[in-house]
Amino acid sequence: MPRRNPPEDYVNTDRWILSYADFITLLFAFFVVMYSLSSVNEEKYKELSNALSGAFEGTGLDASLLGTGQGAIIGLREEPAMPEEQSTPKPELELPDTDETDQLKTIMERLETRILPSVSERDLKLVGDELWLSIELRSGMLFSSGQAKPTREADELLQRLAVILRPYDNPIHVEGFTDDQVIETDHFPSNWELSAARAAAVVRLLNNHGVDPARMAAVGYGEFQPAYSNRTDEGRQLNRRVVIVVSRDEKVRRTLSAFGSQQVSKDAVSTVIATDETEVTDTPVIEQVETASGGKLFRQVTPLSSSDQQENE
Repeated sequence: MPRRNPPEDYVNTDRWILSYADFITLLFAFFVVMYSLSSVNEEKYKELSNALSGAFEGTGLDASLLGTGQGAIIGLREEPAMPEEQSTPKPELELPDTDETDQLKTIMERLETRILPSVSERDLKLVGDELWLSIELRSGMLFSSGQAKPTREADELLQRLAVILRPYDNPIHVEGFTDDQVIETDHFPSNWELSAARAAAVVRLLNNHGVDPARMAAVGYGEFQPAYSNRTDEGRQLNRRVVIVVSRDEKVRRTLSAFGSQQVSKDAVSTVIATDETEVTDTPVIEQVETASGGKLFRQVTPLSSSDQQENE
């Protein structure tokens, strides 16, 4: 009887496709994850970080974000429990100093009781908060038309104001404003000169009556910061004004004089001051150092911001 050959086992030569498909699937998933990490929403990561920090607070574990945006990873490390993680300081609205704020309040109260009752509300306006107070005077009661020489009535009024202002050390700057009517004389080629001259005249009289000149400055804005419409005679008359601004401190005075006291809000001034205090300047300075041998060495350094200086102290 003839011997039958056993059937050959079938060998599937396409089985590699299964492994290849698994590999491609995993590779696709890997790139999806990498893409999602590269386009991560940083705000969501911050929220997740805060949530994890709160969850692990007091357990000896610290949840932190390593990196921001590109390849950010959440890591856990064991360390002593901290009361609260210190983050990079951000500019905050500066709280006014109590003593300086009290001075402004006292000045305002004395102006309201000693000056306001004897002057028309149309000619003098008082506005104030914890950062500064302004005394707005209509130019018509201080100067003749087109002139910067104070009248006798102006001298008497400014003398009374000086009695109230001189006991304190608050910085003062005087702002001069005009209407939009063109002026072109030998003394005042434009409204710039007229407004600045009127502000300087008020500063000079306050100094004559005892206010420390080191506290004061004068600035003229011409017709470019109107408080009222220049389309009417009444509006133009009200725009011709002088404003005496008493600031809480020098930082407030610099900010107000840069923009104009009637052009900025209290919050804006506070934000500008806080940002300026936390900002590190990149301007290098040259520092002189004496060497051990008695020679002198000059080196270039970058100054620290006020916040960094406080941390070092």
